Amino acid sequence: MSQLAGARAPYSLRPVAFPLPALAALGARAPLGGPRETALACLLVGRLAAELMDPAWALSPDLRKTRALGARQWLSGTTLAPPVRAALLRLTEATATERATAVAEALDSVMTVTANQLDPAARLELGKLAQALAE
Repeated sequence: MSQLAGARAPYSLRPVAFPLPALAALGARAPLGGPRETALACLLVGRLAAELMDPAWALSPDLRKTRALGARQWLSGTTLAPPVRAALLRLTEATATERATAVAEALDSVMTVTANQLDPAARLELGKLAQALAE
């Protein structure tokens, strides 16, 4: 029976793994206001950064720039602490480029300014993402 649980039909789609589940869970359970906005902002920009890693999610440079602009506009409407907003905006700008090392460096600064606002699982996800981008 356990062998059948992992089997898939040949015509089925491969499962899609969400790259930042702990950060999404933190955003869902965080209280309204600053903690939730910080978690959701990190999730939004983290997703932009994660798209640079997986060739299946590869976007054209124009689409990456458009998404970064949209994220920047969304971030401007949130009530984030100034250091958090500045780090997230730098990360947003970095995702518009194709330089994964610049994104990893910007992600490191986001992790530094949000260290006391994110739970250990969310910090671990961002850390793994930064490490993967730096390689």
